[in-house]
Amino acid sequence: MGTDFGLMFNFLQSNFGTEHMFWTFYVLNLILSMIAYKLGFARELPLLKSMIVYVMLAIGVFIITIFSVFKLPMTESLIIICAVLGIYRYRMYKERSNKNEG
Repeated sequence: MGTDFGLMFNFLQSNFGTEHMFWTFYVLNLILSMIAYKLGFARELPLLKSMIVYVMLAIGVFIITIFSVFKLPMTESLIIICAVLGIYRYRMYKERSNKNEG
């Protein structure tokens, strides 16, 4: 029984090949990490501090991408994180709008 966790890896490999696999994962992980950061952790920062945060995020995503290429479920985890944080933000929005109405 094999333990192949790389669903996204297998999908990208079968549809697009392995030619640009690393950079495809890097861009995908970077976009998902930025969404997760904005949904869950972002505060209003000055422009320079915000740029530093995103540069450090880009460096960290490089390491995450290495794990993704080794068929670990990093991209899949980021998708789940974004979904959970999106649902949480939506529920908070609905709760605040209901509180303001009543």
